[in-house]
Amino acid sequence: ERGTELFPKLLKIDQDRFYLSISAPFLYKICYRIENREMSCIYELGEDEVSSFFESSPPLKNMEEIVQKLNAFIQLNSSAGGRRRRIVCVTSGGTTVPLEQRCVRYIDNFSSGNRGAASTENFVKAGYAVIFLFRRGTCQPYSRSLPDDPFLECFQFPDNTNIQATKWVFSVNASHVEAVKMAVMDQQAAVAESRLLKLPFTTIYEYLQMLQLIATALKDFGPCSMFYLAAAVSDFYVPWKSMTEHKIESGSGPLDIRLAQVPKMLSILRTNWAPKAFCISFKLETDSKILIEKATKALRKYKVHAVVANELSTRKEEVVVVSSSGNVVVRCDSEKPGSIVEDNLIRLIVDRHSTYIKEFST
Repeated sequence: ERGTELFPKLLKIDQDRFYLSISAPFLYKICYRIENREMSCIYELGEDEVSSFFESSPPLKNMEEIVQKLNAFIQLNSSAGGRRRRIVCVTSGGTTVPLEQRCVRYIDNFSSGNRGAASTENFVKAGYAVIFLFRRGTCQPYSRSLPDDPFLECFQFPDNTNIQATKWVFSVNASHVEAVKMAVMDQQAAVAESRLLKLPFTTIYEYLQMLQLIATALKDFGPCSMFYLAAAVSDFYVPWKSMTEHKIESGSGPLDIRLAQVPKMLSILRTNWAPKAFCISFKLETDSKILIEKATKALRKYKVHAVVANELSTRKEEVVVVSSSGNVVVRCDSEKPGSIVEDNLIRLIVDRHSTYIKEFST
């Protein structure tokens, strides 16, 4: 009535009601019974935030190349061996938040990418084609057993090699021969069979734009597609238009930066981008007392099919798969040398995906 524009923000949602906090000349708290009309309003608000994020983001530099690779990979796996092969998008590593448009400084979400890389290997082994959306510089499939600097540490010149020559012959250090052999063979086999496509990202802008491209491209794959979202995604960012173009000056005293909240894309992925896909998200906490509670809330809020809950100090030994059918603790096989938790985790996820496909088709 006063011509005041109201900006509702969703604070809490459960099965019975949701609460809105409204920014206006006065602060109101309104509680609504959930009806179809109000629920559609929630999705519209979410989509508006997402649209605003993408419209203000810097465009992908090599978008055409990414789309071409993605479409070719999906097409090859649409009729692999005369049938449609299952495809999973595995996200891995952490996103950065630039503080300048010509970025020198940034905020980083740390993640080694080990879980995503190990999971990718297991998905390929299980017969899936994998779109590996990974942070540049993080752990790669089939190279987890190699040294941190594999090129310099694994290879050496023979004693009689002429370093001034234009052609060199390298040999592999004896201690790394088997690891290098297996890494090269497994990687080449996965790529040759069109079962591994690697797409790198660095910033939160790149990651979310590429995730949208992948999800919409896989929309027609329906229940045969899966999203295994193991990346550590930034919760807060600096909007592109709010950034200074050049390096922030350090001689001006303390730096105050206001961060905006990254729109939650998971809901949009589930309802719009790829609504029929099987979807697995992750929840990492440092406090084991709240881990399962937070994972359960995420399961209900985003309507994913399972949440992999892991506590920081024990994440390499065990995880808990939280789903509507109950919670399952997944651990390493202590009696099997070299066993990792991802071996049993992916086995369970693949079984759940198979059940989902069967139920979807009946």
